[in-house]
Amino acid sequence: MSIIGIVAVDRNLAIGKDGTLPWHYSADLKFFKQTTIGNAVVMGARTWQTLKKPLPDRMNIVLTTKAEVEPADSVVRLPTVASVVTLAKTLTHDLFVIGGAKTYAAFMPDIDRWVVTEIPLSVEGADTFVPAEFLDGFELYEMRQLDSELRVKFYERK
Repeated sequence: MSIIGIVAVDRNLAIGKDGTLPWHYSADLKFFKQTTIGNAVVMGARTWQTLKKPLPDRMNIVLTTKAEVEPADSVVRLPTVASVVTLAKTLTHDLFVIGGAKTYAAFMPDIDRWVVTEIPLSVEGADTFVPAEFLDGFELYEMRQLDSELRVKFYERK
């Protein structure tokens, strides 16, 4: 079991604009689904709100203290990073940190590996970014081309 950050970033480390993903690449969405299916995903409350429903075939963990996240069949609400990490230790599969920015930052000390899709854009007006130092202490161990435009880089903690 590993805790893995999975993120798509533009050239300036942007991950969002106006509460949405500022691009649409079907190859990236397909890769995300294939990579996370059968595992657990953890996200912040705002990311949860953008989804509208749980991601299918995954345990959905929402990091929030707010009660408006209704627990459902595949949805678990946990109040702290420590409670999520404790749960992750009991899982037989990986836990993917899927955003947003505050959630990535909160889990940085616990993330074992990063899966980073590089989006070949500089999004005008982007307002949400992954922490600039998110790959400090990690080394690249694999690179994969998703399609003619996108590549994914895999990093592990040194």
